[in-house]
Amino acid sequence: MTTDTPTDAFEEHRPVLMGVAYRMLGRVADAEDVVQDAWLRWSAADRTEVREPRAYLVRVTTRLAIDRLRQVKARGEAYVGPWLPEPYVTDFGDTVPDTAERAVLADSVSLAVLVVLESLSPLERAVFVLREAFGYPYADIAAMLDRGEPAVRQLAGRARKHVDERRPRYEVDPAQRRDLTERFLAAAAEGDLAGLMEMLAPDVRLIGDSGGKSKAPLRILETADNVGRFLVAVAGKGIPEMSFRFLELNGGPAVLILSGDTPDSVFQVDVSAGRIRSVYIVRNPDKLRSLASA
Repeated sequence: MTTDTPTDAFEEHRPVLMGVAYRMLGRVADAEDVVQDAWLRWSAADRTEVREPRAYLVRVTTRLAIDRLRQVKARGEAYVGPWLPEPYVTDFGDTVPDTAERAVLADSVSLAVLVVLESLSPLERAVFVLREAFGYPYADIAAMLDRGEPAVRQLAGRARKHVDERRPRYEVDPAQRRDLTERFLAAAAEGDLAGLMEMLAPDVRLIGDSGGKSKAPLRILETADNVGRFLVAVAGKGIPEMSFRFLELNGGPAVLILSGDTPDSVFQVDVSAGRIRSVYIVRNPDKLRSLASA
């Protein structure tokens, strides 16, 4: 009985490669394409020269993701309305037993952080992801990117400062987020404006992503009154054959709304001081396809 060693080695590291590529790109399909390209390079490589397969594969994946990100930025694609990352299933299971490590990974893939990462340069984003999410030493990152270590440290410091200044601070207690998500869903479905107002922070923001392909606000809504009234109005219109299920997406509890068997939208909330501070709604059908079988 033979073992396909190249395939086994690649599949062992696929979750890490997908994690790197998704954090770099914020798009599941693009991340999958990058990982597939990494596989093609791995299968064609002289593996007798590879001492550490994981380091080699992460380096290849990172460089491919940087190239893909540069292409996207160079095209300067116009996006209709607010942009959110494509929802990404992140059930860490037993693969990350350490609570602190799980918290770091969950934070690095959260919608709030990924939105901020969009404003970094491709190199800054690569350094931030490799250092902050995966804990690679500066020397290893420098080797992966063909940069000097002092330059990498400078990139890391600039990226960390940028992210720290712009990302909101939220509580990451999964139980509290799940409880508020369930209550939020129930109040919204029932059109209970008073119930919603009790859960929403006064300065809550609602960010809806439709890409102009379905109905969602074309600007960010602010204040509890505006967000609450919008949600009640949406609930009043209803969704044909609506059902929902809870998933872990981007490191936290989320709700997938279905119309029949078709994903209609994803809801997720961020919480601080026992109140909902941000509501994310993804309705762009292109960003929901991967959740059809989730």
